[in-house]
Amino acid sequence: MSQIFYIHPDNPQPRLLEQVVGILKRGGVIAFPTDSGYSLGCLLDNKSGFETICRIRNLDKNHHLTLMCRDLSELSQYAHVSNTTFRLIKNNTPGCYVFILEASKEVPRRLMNEKRKTIGLRIPNNKIDLDLLASLNEPLMTATLILSGDEFAQSDPEAILDSIGHQLDVIIHGGYIGQQPTSVIDLTGDYPVVIRRGSGDTTPFD
Repeated sequence: MSQIFYIHPDNPQPRLLEQVVGILKRGGVIAFPTDSGYSLGCLLDNKSGFETICRIRNLDKNHHLTLMCRDLSELSQYAHVSNTTFRLIKNNTPGCYVFILEASKEVPRRLMNEKRKTIGLRIPNNKIDLDLLASLNEPLMTATLILSGDEFAQSDPEAILDSIGHQLDVIIHGGYIGQQPTSVIDLTGDYPVVIRRGSGDTTPFD
């Protein structure tokens, strides 16, 4: 059964975040709060963690998994972007967006959309996430925690514990989060394409 860590959403406790980092580096899979509900996460090189996330989410090979980064300093390592695209992302992050980008060779093949060789990238506007990523000093591989038959992400960490706690190593309890799906923006072409309109303002991409 998963451990549950109660982490303050505005003032995350560094000691608890370091414990989560240690669990991730030992191959753990976590559920954690974001600015758009709860997500699942593990390290990029964690193949068994990837398989656990896919099993929980019932994902196929064409689903975009998302790299969650603390800032744009990691962007060029994992994605190919033009100067224009870089500025567009910079002007709209952190925020409630997932950007679809052409993946670089640093991204494990299993994380890409198999047909398009693309990856989702997001920089969340959530203090727990940003402090965790800073402590980790590398991106997380993530997928929104939407259970089979549900339309929206899980918002209650206690319900996550009851339903899938036996499949996770840690649940970060960061409070109850309303249903605020991300806006998904495809930036692989000459012009942005809005794939999904969510809580992130899509005006800059229309």
